[in-house]
This record gives sequence, C-alpha cells and structure tokens, in this order.
Amino acid sequence: MKASVKYLLVIGTFVPFSPASFAEVIFKEDKLTVTNKNFYFYRDFRNGEYNPSGANQYVPVEEKEGYRSEWAHGLILNYDSGFTDGAVQFGVNAYGLFGFELYSDPFKTGTSNLEIDNQGNAKGAFGEVGANLKVKYKDTVLTYGNQFPNVPVLWINTARLLPSTATGLSLQDQSFKNLTLNAGYFYSMNPVDSTEDLNFFTTDYSVGIKGDSVKYFGGTYKFPQGSTNAYVSELEDVWIQTYVGADYLQKVAAQQSLKVNFNTYNNQDTGKKNGGDISTTIASAMLGYSLNNHKLSIAYQQVFGDEPADWAGFATQGPGIAIANAVQFATFSEANEKSAQIRYDLDFSPYGVPGFSFMGRYLYGWDMDNQDSTNTFYTKRHVYDPTVDNKHWERDLQLGYTVQSGTAKGLNVLLRQATHRATKGYRYNDIDELRVILEYPLNF
Repeated sequence: MKASVKYLLVIGTFVPFSPASFAEVIFKEDKLTVTNKNFYFYRDFRNGEYNPSGANQYVPVEEKEGYRSEWAHGLILNYDSGFTDGAVQFGVNAYGLFGFELYSDPFKTGTSNLEIDNQGNAKGAFGEVGANLKVKYKDTVLTYGNQFPNVPVLWINTARLLPSTATGLSLQDQSFKNLTLNAGYFYSMNPVDSTEDLNFFTTDYSVGIKGDSVKYFGGTYKFPQGSTNAYVSELEDVWIQTYVGADYLQKVAAQQSLKVNFNTYNNQDTGKKNGGDISTTIASAMLGYSLNNHKLSIAYQQVFGDEPADWAGFATQGPGIAIANAVQFATFSEANEKSAQIRYDLDFSPYGVPGFSFMGRYLYGWDMDNQDSTNTFYTKRHVYDPTVDNKHWERDLQLGYTVQSGTAKGLNVLLRQATHRATKGYRYNDIDELRVILEYPLNF
C-alpha cells in the first residue's frame, strides 16, 4: 500500500466518519496497545568464520570481525477501533512500528534488528505506520490494507525487534461451530528491518526466488481435545503449497497429560516456475509428556525431496512456520534431511517463583543430500557432497520471567542462547548466539 494511502487510513482511525453519535459507537470498544521492546543480539561466528554483512564484506579477511552485535529499542503501537452497530459493521485497525539504535557498528551488523544502508551503517531511528479497513457481517470479517497474517502458509516474522507486515485482502469466517475459515490475497510486504514496501515476496531460503503475490484458503477445526488445520496457498508463478496439521491432548492421570502435534507441507512448482523445478514435502511430529510443572518432548522431522522445504518470506527474514524442528537458528529443512529433537520445559510457579520458566532443547540433523536436484536456485547456494557424512546439531536454552504484579506487571524478560555446530559440508556456519529481549505491553 502506498504511503499516502497509509497516512489517510491512519488519520481516518482518529477522525469521526459522521456525526458524534456515530463516532461514539465506533470507538466505544476501541483498544490501544503500546509495547516497548528492547533487544540485544550477539552472534559469534566460530572456527575461523566471520560476519558476511555490512562493511565487513569489503575489508581483507584478516581485518574482518568474527561476530554480529547490535542493541536496539522498538515501539509497537496497535489500535483496534472495534465495530459500528448495524447489520453491516465497519472498523479500522492501525499500527505504528518504530525502531531506535542503541548500539551498532558497520562491521558487526546483520542482525536484522535495525535498518541498515549499503555501507552497513544503522539508522538512528526508523519507522512506519499502516492501517486497514474492516467490514463485518454476522460472523464474517473482510479486511483490506496493512495486516499481520498468521496462518501456517503466510505467517509474519516476530523473531526480531519489529514484526514484518503484508498488504492485501483477507477474509475470516466463523459462521460454523468450532470451524474458522481463512482466505487471503497479499501483494506486497515490509521486512522486519526496513520501512520499504516491497511489491513481491521472497522465500525463507534466500536464493533469489520471488513471487508477486501470495494467496491462500484454509481453516481450523477445534474439538474438545485438540484441533486440525488444512491450507492451500500459491506463491505466484513459483509453487502451490499445501499444509495439514493436527494436535491432540490426552489427560492420562491427575496432573499428567500427553500431547501429540503433527505438521506437513508440500511444495510443487506452478505457473511460470520462477523458482525452478520444485517437488518437496516436509513432515514433523512431536510427542510431549507433562507431569505437574515439568514437560518432556521428543520430535522427529524429515524432508522428502531433492529441494529443501521452503516458505514464503519477507526479504531478510523468513516467516513463522509450523514444523517441530524450526528453532532459534536452524530449521533442519535441507533436501532429504532427517532430524530429531529432545526438549524439556519447566514452570517454576510451584517453587514460589510464578512467571519464571526454563526451556532447553537439543536437535540433531543428518542425511542432507541434494545431488539429484535440477533446481539452479537452490543448488547455486549449496550442493552437498554425497561422500561426506553431513550432519549438524543445535542446542537452545531459554530463561523467561514475566512480572506478576506491581508497576511493571506484564514486563517479560527472555534470555535465549543457541549453539550450532556442523560438518564442513553443511551450508550454515558454526555459531554461538545470545539474545536478550525485554517486552513491556501497556493496554489503554
């Protein structure tokens, strides 16, 4: 959406559309959320590797920095006007996304938390505003404008300072009991680290594949002990993607339960095949056992195909994705890759520290092989040597605390640490990573 239209929609959010009585109706259930987000990101490239971003790419190897490090503060404003009365109801949503540099260095950029120029210099401040118009009839809502889609086939990225956004049309219908249907058509997007409105979508694998639009249809059916999901989408002239997912929770005894989660995606090239020949499927399953405040989970994931599993993305960052082994650094989604995970979660509330939690997980991937692929987009980035026993692993640790009362109630603090190691034949570097994230939402 062009900036002038954005500004008009934002202004329209705060200006009565007709007489004062009408304005009181549209604003009587309005909501404003202001979230302060403070984010420190540090990634150390291990075993002689170096940061490939910013000014670091233009200096001799012996002068290159071996890590990324940036500190930033974000301000995320979300306004929901509610709806007017009447058979057909109208409303407006608006947002503002603003980022501020606290620390950056042109040789240490690349975290995707700050907007960066061609020389690797971070802007001291940047931001954007956006809005959408919504129309509601009974249990169906049609929305046009700037949005934050979060369906399994088009899921914004929220893993950095500011979220990505997409512009287009979406429809949600909840007319049927326990069933939610979603349809959408999006033709432009904004990455997490840029205010530029791009009239195309990229993919998570970052190999130059682009589609002019993403459209989808699907839904979720909920039942007492779980839910099922099914979607079909098209990245224009690149692929048709289908998704099926399900989760089921079974209580087995007092304070004990089992949860099963299953997800699968299939990509098949379509149209002009602007992404080359694509035929791949990824499937994952996770089983979790909960006992009081403890939870132990195991997962298995496998890619079936000579191209990696890939998803519609937002330039510098991919999307959220509903597979078990897409974690802090790696997604374990290379061609023909198999991977397994073990995870432990702990809630400290029974020990007198409500709001405090811990998570630890270990993942191992093996059998990556794309030697039979004819897709030049994916193979130009990396081809696995079939004579090498390619494998990699990742360990993630997370501590979280949410303030339960007082002036700072709702303040959430997250410490995330990741370690990744791989054989020389794997396409990603070895890294050690630390993220410190503070989020403080205020509701008005």
